[in-house]
Amino acid sequence: MPRIDRYILSQLMTLFGFFALVLVSVYWINRAVSLFEQLISDGQTALVVLEFTALTLPLVISVVLPIAAFAASAYGTNRLASESELVAMQATGISPWRLARPVLVFGVLVGLMVALLVHAVVPMARGRLADRQAEIAQNVTAQFLRAGSFQYPAQGVTLYIRDIAADGRLVDFFLEDARDPGSQTTYTAAEALLVRTDEGPRLVMMQGMVQDLRHAGDRQSLSVTRFSELAYDLGSLIDTGASRKRDLRAYSTLRLMDPDPELLAATGATPDRALAEAHERLAKPFQAPVAALLGFGMLLLGGFSRFGVWRQVIWAVVALIVVQFLGTAAENQVAGNAARWPLIYVSPLAGAAICAAVLWLAARPRRLRGSPKPRAAKGRAA
Repeated sequence: MPRIDRYILSQLMTLFGFFALVLVSVYWINRAVSLFEQLISDGQTALVVLEFTALTLPLVISVVLPIAAFAASAYGTNRLASESELVAMQATGISPWRLARPVLVFGVLVGLMVALLVHAVVPMARGRLADRQAEIAQNVTAQFLRAGSFQYPAQGVTLYIRDIAADGRLVDFFLEDARDPGSQTTYTAAEALLVRTDEGPRLVMMQGMVQDLRHAGDRQSLSVTRFSELAYDLGSLIDTGASRKRDLRAYSTLRLMDPDPELLAATGATPDRALAEAHERLAKPFQAPVAALLGFGMLLLGGFSRFGVWRQVIWAVVALIVVQFLGTAAENQVAGNAARWPLIYVSPLAGAAICAAVLWLAARPRRLRGSPKPRAAKGRAA
């Protein structure tokens, strides 16, 4: 690689690292605050909060990297222009197409990072996150089964446990379910056990009774049933994660390209939707070189101005917004009808066309102002 290419590439990579770090840090703080409040209130530790935040980072990094590439390209080109380095390069006869080569290499490198994230790291992180969410949701004892205080796991449901024995037995258990306006059911038991099953946690109550109070107009009826053992499904009270569908992003791209019945049953998705998710991953890395070339090419338009290149920067931002809008519109269309997955490639193709048009305009020689033709001198008559 020529020295000038290495110089431009090193400048862009340095700026890219700075912008990526800033954007990811902003998300980290916002996400960590919300997760900290949610998980700590559920009785989880700070290590669980840190783990969940780390598992959500690969997805947001894959979204942030193309934006950071655009910011680095635009800022780096502006710096080269303000320090007259770009003018000196162009004065030696280097065309905009030639100057765009290190920028394209930079965009391809960022695109490879995005591809590694969306095809390998993000599915692995999302799968681990889904497993950890299911584990925490199954741990109902840490969330709701607390001794000596009234708990309200759902609207209209009251839960009370006098004590929790060392072996896990719930002593003097009380549960009132008043979610149905026409019926109020109260469960009391001397002891209860929490049993985990494949369908979710079950509460096994022993030596108790069920009181069912029904309202029918002005009349009320009370029925009492005594039992020695009674199993109760806690999934009807709280979201234990057993019935939660798995995210498509937790599966590899190869499995999404040819989804099997097990994947479709676990996610509740259609084959077209799985195929659309796979093509979204394939198209996403192309956003990075397009964003980098947009930030570079737009700043080559226009001549020197003492007021800087703020107009070109605005046009570059507008062009990026247009490309992102096309991508969002295509995703909405695919979400409504997954068979329209070819629309996913409209955004990178449109961005590439804009980049080519901008570089072509920048490479065109500007017309010089026409100077007045010298008038022929009239000879004086002899």
